[in-house]
Amino acid sequence: MATRLRATATAIAVFSYGAHASLRDPSVSANDRSGAPATDAVQRKISGPCAVVPPRAVQESALVGASPVNPLDLLVVGGGATGCGVALDAATRGLRVGLVEREDFSSGTSSRSTKLIHGGVRYLEKAIFNLDYGQLKLVFHALEERKQVIENAPHLCHSLPCMTPCFKWFEVAYYWTGLKLYDLVAGHHLLHLSRYYSAQESVELFPTLARKGKDRTLKGAVVYYDGQMDDSRLNVALACTAALAGAAVLNHAEVLSFLKDDVSKQIIGARIRDTLTGKEFDTYAKVIVNAAGPFCDSVRKMADKDAKPMICPSSGVHIVLPDYYSPQGMGLIVPKTKDGRVIFMLPWLGRTVAGTTDSNTTITMLPEPNEDEIEFILDAISDYLKIKVRRVDVLSAWSGIRPLAMDPRAKNTESISRDHIVFEGYPGLVTVTGGKWTTFRSMAEDAVDAAIKSGKLSPTNKCVTYNLRLIGGDGWDPAHFAVLAQRYVRMKKSNWGKVVPEAMDTATAKHLSRAYGTLADRVTAIAQNESLGRRLAHGYPYLEAEVAYCARNEYCESAVDFIARRSRLAFLDTDAAGRALPHVIQILASEHKWDRSRQKQELQNAKEFLGTFKSSQNAEFHDGKHK
Repeated sequence: MATRLRATATAIAVFSYGAHASLRDPSVSANDRSGAPATDAVQRKISGPCAVVPPRAVQESALVGASPVNPLDLLVVGGGATGCGVALDAATRGLRVGLVEREDFSSGTSSRSTKLIHGGVRYLEKAIFNLDYGQLKLVFHALEERKQVIENAPHLCHSLPCMTPCFKWFEVAYYWTGLKLYDLVAGHHLLHLSRYYSAQESVELFPTLARKGKDRTLKGAVVYYDGQMDDSRLNVALACTAALAGAAVLNHAEVLSFLKDDVSKQIIGARIRDTLTGKEFDTYAKVIVNAAGPFCDSVRKMADKDAKPMICPSSGVHIVLPDYYSPQGMGLIVPKTKDGRVIFMLPWLGRTVAGTTDSNTTITMLPEPNEDEIEFILDAISDYLKIKVRRVDVLSAWSGIRPLAMDPRAKNTESISRDHIVFEGYPGLVTVTGGKWTTFRSMAEDAVDAAIKSGKLSPTNKCVTYNLRLIGGDGWDPAHFAVLAQRYVRMKKSNWGKVVPEAMDTATAKHLSRAYGTLADRVTAIAQNESLGRRLAHGYPYLEAEVAYCARNEYCESAVDFIARRSRLAFLDTDAAGRALPHVIQILASEHKWDRSRQKQELQNAKEFLGTFKSSQNAEFHDGKHK
């Protein structure tokens, strides 16, 4: 242990004498990272007062209109964080871009994350003790991107203090030293400085933290800062920003097959099916970018049936608990539990999210957590809390699939990369996979660079996404909610059909400002002018007006799209989402002109979806102690 401390201290000294600067990419100049004219022009285009996301029908027409003689520059397959990031990056370089997503934007891994934007404390530890300069560069890069994600979507992302409890004095010294190094590596991308708190201060900051446990006593805690996000709303913001920048983005559109040149066999387009209407059409592109996450092997096999698998799927399960499990402004992270895993509890959208697991899994559209995984999380957090941890408190539980990737070009295929991989495995098909949410922007930049090289494309400018504010973020201020509360009222219809006014309460105003940024005024105007100011579920700030707004402006095409990804009700409280469903479907039916058959089908689909979220109501209880 003493050797480890000396190694860490030595590393700090090395960084203090300038190693930090050597981690920078010398090919990237300060001018490339500043508000260049190209960035300013794009920002005005997507943030102007008259900017309106094109309707879905217009987007589909743009894809249908791409022909062999007038193809898209780029067609992206996959509407997760990386895919939408690629579409935004390419569109803002002046390229002609299309994107198709089989389900909805963020319907897969991107909506089922840990909700953290982080540099990777554990990777830093491995870098130091394994003397791995490559890992160190990954951490530096992730910390830089962490800061940019928060700055580019300030309404959807924020810094979060995370407490690491210490039960031995050695742990105090070890974690304090390691997290100071984390601060140092961040450099000017630092969010806030880490610091040590005594045992008494720690329980004051985190009241449910146990001061004494089995053969151990709390000695104090080290608090450091990482970022937190509303992942699916950030993903939807990426899709809408890409659309405003000129990309033709289409959710609920499935790639059936690739079109190939008869002579060269290069991919020149794709056969697409609109899953909402059943309509099939061909669209043509100079390059296809495969950003299908865990499903990228399936896309690769469409091009080459002999393509070797490169995805090693890993399951990560999270549970949501009531807000009293954690204080509003402080997370709890245990880097190493008794069985060597990481466990955390984080405040998120008024509730507490806890996790996670890391186990091999099979790839499926709707992964489900099992009771053993939920019991593991409950067991792990109970070791650190003074309150009883109960299975009946689980409001929602979900599983996400991490697309850990092996580079098919590597000689040693046993090595799974934690970094992202970009390669052209088949002429005309560029695949980007691996990585993590934090680095989606740079993943997209690398993928577009590879696509430009592959298709000999001619962008009008370099990448401008480094300092590009997403839709709703430009000009947003944390005090914006107060303006909403003062300016608007919620007009709602009573059970007897009478329209009655109600104040725009602080909780609702804060939610709307955080979810929609500067565009929250448009949502509140609908609530006020169209009498859609009623809450959808008791205890949650989601309004009827949001359903209408998302249907008109955020490509919300199904009930699941709304309860899971435009709002987060399915993730926060599965049962509350179920109760809100009929009303959500009623509003969507009015917006999209659904008949009764479609409404019935939407209800059935949504109930099946919610059945994969294991709340206490649909739990399969074992003989666990958390009943």
